[in-house]
Amino acid sequence: MTKTLVFSTVIAATMFAACGSTDYSKTASGITYKIVEKGSGPQVKIGQFLQVHYTQKINDSVLMTSNGGVPVFARVDSVGPVYNAAEVFRFLSKGDSVVVVQEVDSLMKQNPMLPPFMKKGDKLYLYLKVSDILDNEQQVQAAQDKEMSGQKDRDQAVVDEYIKKNNITATKIGKGTYVKIDNPGEGAKADSGKYISVKYRGKIMATGKEFESTMEAGKDPITFPLGMGQVIPGWDEGLKEFAKGGKGTLYIPGFLSYGSRPGPGGQPNEALMFDIELVDINDQAPQPKQNPMMPPVDGKQ
Repeated sequence: MTKTLVFSTVIAATMFAACGSTDYSKTASGITYKIVEKGSGPQVKIGQFLQVHYTQKINDSVLMTSNGGVPVFARVDSVGPVYNAAEVFRFLSKGDSVVVVQEVDSLMKQNPMLPPFMKKGDKLYLYLKVSDILDNEQQVQAAQDKEMSGQKDRDQAVVDEYIKKNNITATKIGKGTYVKIDNPGEGAKADSGKYISVKYRGKIMATGKEFESTMEAGKDPITFPLGMGQVIPGWDEGLKEFAKGGKGTLYIPGFLSYGSRPGPGGQPNEALMFDIELVDINDQAPQPKQNPMMPPVDGKQ
């Protein structure tokens, strides 16, 4: 079974400029929508899949977008008046650009436990661009594989260019992580299955903005088994270049960080940088810290 995305009621968007127009259609449940640009391809049939790019927006704030990344795929089913963007899918054709509008007040009637950034009176906007219509899951899988391969190349090119432009002396290893070693550390290098403790400072490559750090005094390192998939892939491959006490920087392409999921900057396929210090390497997981016992009030044991 391939992984396909069925859009939830929180998806919205801002890819086109025709939102101000009032000639919208309405679904049975009350969702308003408008095809702002009509494609020349065939209309989708029930059971087929839409390949689309989207941008997600609440009021004027963009939440997520697939633009510049991998498209998503949505199966078209016959749905009732469920106040879900999926109601609109069956009206679309290849090449269409559509805006779908939902009222947060109506969503709250269905689910009062909406995210805190959704308030009464808000509107959700979903803009979709239908790039293709696929017949079955085999075609979807083939399209996903092709898109993912192309995305990896684009992600890698971002980091390759950054290293070159900034004249950084770093080694490209594994599947594409760059490692700059300031201090290799002492003793044997970290290896898969070893429990390592790491201090780090993470930055978004595109902006240089720091998003998290444990480098400050008083902050504990994080500890995890290396190579077991408990951290992003760029860490699992890059930290193997250091021994205890090692320091350096990892430059990680998007597909080896958070991939198509939103990264620390809120966007998919973000390239990240991490200044790291490998504090310790152990064969076994460290014992949990115990709370110190308070002495008796009178000072007697």
